[in-house]
Amino acid sequence: MTDGNDAQIAVVVKCWPRLSETFIAQEMAGLEARGLKLVIYSLRLPTDPAIHPVHARVKAPIVYLPEYLKNDPLRVLRAWWKARKLPGYRAARARFLHDLVRDRTPNRIRRFGQGLVLAAEMPAGIKRMYAHFIHTPASATRYAAIMRGLPWSASAHAKDIWTSQEWELRAKLADIDWLITCTQYALGRLKELVSDQTRLRLVYHGLDLANLPMPPAQRSRRDGSDPKDPVVILSVGRRVAKKGYDDLLAALAMLPKDINWRFEHIGAGVLGDSFEHMAEQLGIGDRCVWHGARPQAEVFAAYQRADIFVLASKTADDGDREGMPNVLQEAGYQRMAILSTRSAAIGEFITDGDNGLMADPAAPDQLAAGLEKLARDPDLRARFGMRANEVVRTRFSYEAGVDWIARSLALPAHADLTPQIEIPEARAAE
Repeated sequence: MTDGNDAQIAVVVKCWPRLSETFIAQEMAGLEARGLKLVIYSLRLPTDPAIHPVHARVKAPIVYLPEYLKNDPLRVLRAWWKARKLPGYRAARARFLHDLVRDRTPNRIRRFGQGLVLAAEMPAGIKRMYAHFIHTPASATRYAAIMRGLPWSASAHAKDIWTSQEWELRAKLADIDWLITCTQYALGRLKELVSDQTRLRLVYHGLDLANLPMPPAQRSRRDGSDPKDPVVILSVGRRVAKKGYDDLLAALAMLPKDINWRFEHIGAGVLGDSFEHMAEQLGIGDRCVWHGARPQAEVFAAYQRADIFVLASKTADDGDREGMPNVLQEAGYQRMAILSTRSAAIGEFITDGDNGLMADPAAPDQLAAGLEKLARDPDLRARFGMRANEVVRTRFSYEAGVDWIARSLALPAHADLTPQIEIPEARAAE
């Protein structure tokens, strides 16, 4: 690991490393492989018990900003003392005060304080700033970039788009050099908020297939008829409302009694053990296995032993919704039969009846029907799995996406992006 003094790009993330955001680590590793020198700034300390192998491949130094300003007041004070002498400090302070009028929260003050530390502590060789997520990481990045007079870019994905205030999205999009997003669905929303749409780009995450386990040569022939060898239904996702685990558990409870099944879940989140309690109340607790957050090797082992992958996504009450869940592509690459919902951008990957099955969001009866169909028919599962694998390999290019980001990060501010490579686009949701 270097000390960051030779870094060209300051990458700002919410938390590093984080098990649920492999797409960010995958991108960082790809950028380094293309010669970019990075330094990573994290707004939070990590809390996950393990890391994925891809995190270990990233050699950039990591700087943890003060998560709460009160916990490191001397560092914040030293940063202010230095940052106030920067040419862009007054403009950044004016921008912050304008934002504070509309958002009178401790979080707003915290982002400006983190921006002070960012601007004061960045190595002199930094040429550009790049924020992963357009909400809180972009707020700190924006203030620091103004202070330092640097161009900044960002990625936008799901919650950061759909739960941010429109006025703030418009303000950031007006300042930004360029922005990438991972679905046509999200791109359409962002285009409504900006006049210069040439600065917006669709870049699907894709998968770095060279560093993932090969799919199994054959899948099981389980059909739910053997109590000693039940069909294994798997879901991987955070325990948050938009993942629809309440609907999925309700669907599992509706399955016919003659189907023998086991449900496994991987992931952690703010809803804690509420789903275990719900499973017990529904009378299916003894058929459900809750693994919590697990490293990538164990996730892929679960893909390989399971028969059906299900993600029951929906729009949460606060507007939060999916981007392009990487777990769908991972399951597809592993030739799993997939059942998901017509929520947000999922239809950009799954076509009902072609490479998986789709249900309406918040429709447990439809999920139950799909689960029963896949559980009873191993031939159908095999066909869907082969097609899902083909779609991952042919429509979602990880290499082209990282190539575009690397070239764009290396360009000077406000450069014309159009002569660069174009990203192969998967079809939009039907």
